[in-house]
Amino acid sequence: MNRHRTAASVLMAAGALIAGALTAAAPSAAADSPASFKQQHTQGFWTAERMRGATPLDVTAAPGTGRAPVAAAAARPTAVAPTAATAAVASPTSFPQAGGAWTGGGAVVKTSGRVFFTFGDRTASCSGDSISSANGSTVITAGHCVKYQGTWHTNWIFVPAYENGNAPYGQWSATKTFATDQWAASEDMNMDVGLAVVAPLNGQKLSQVVGAQGILFNGGYNKKMYSFGFPAAAPYDGTKLVYCSGNTGKDFLLTKDHSLGCNMTGGSSGGPWFQDFNEATGLGTQVSVNSFGYTFLPNRMFGPYFGNEAKAAYDKAQNS
Repeated sequence: MNRHRTAASVLMAAGALIAGALTAAAPSAAADSPASFKQQHTQGFWTAERMRGATPLDVTAAPGTGRAPVAAAAARPTAVAPTAATAAVASPTSFPQAGGAWTGGGAVVKTSGRVFFTFGDRTASCSGDSISSANGSTVITAGHCVKYQGTWHTNWIFVPAYENGNAPYGQWSATKTFATDQWAASEDMNMDVGLAVVAPLNGQKLSQVVGAQGILFNGGYNKKMYSFGFPAAAPYDGTKLVYCSGNTGKDFLLTKDHSLGCNMTGGSSGGPWFQDFNEATGLGTQVSVNSFGYTFLPNRMFGPYFGNEAKAAYDKAQNS
């Protein structure tokens, strides 16, 4: 996928498929809000061959208008601590980094992964991250990685520590997917945040197996951050975890997003952005996700500000 195809080319796309899928059930109007979608797991659809063989999905979207998020100064910061898990000690890497394979190890290798789903009659992938939550089973990603062009994606699974068709920690099937109310209603690019609650696997919850990163809402702008994802469009191929790092700014054009120098491509959408990231442990505080890039501003990634709206979606998911 050409991630800078239009002025707001969404970095969604890509990938392949995986073993252990789901088939979406029709949402219940009585049980579900417009910002959530029930899913049903069906065995045997996703295979390693499909995962490796699928191609990036080119998706475009225009930034929302008239739906600016609550200003950072208007709300108090709310932080959720990470969930501990056994993690290898990492070697320090470079800062800043415009895009390269993550070789440091640490908790981020387990908590981050690829997201696979059906988009219409096509198969596609994004990236996601396990975050601390009340239910211990919550994945956060981009809004367009759960719903796009008015339709909720189906066959949704999360593969932590994905490795070229392999799922070393299993394939985690969503029971329900969520988005901010603003994304669910109008796909406002300011609010491109999605989540999923995944079913237990072999009697264990996601955070028990891979751990979970902390998360922060209303944390402000202009921070040192690290971004992770599984870009699948050239020059990347979706086989490995890639990262960018640097000092972030604020989008001065069409959104209220964070901005970071980064050359990741389609398939990286939904991958986590961390502040206070510790290279030695691979733990950080998540404050955004990979969302989109501008045609005329190459090698720059944008991610939504986690404000009150993202917090409300997170609360719905973690209490589901």
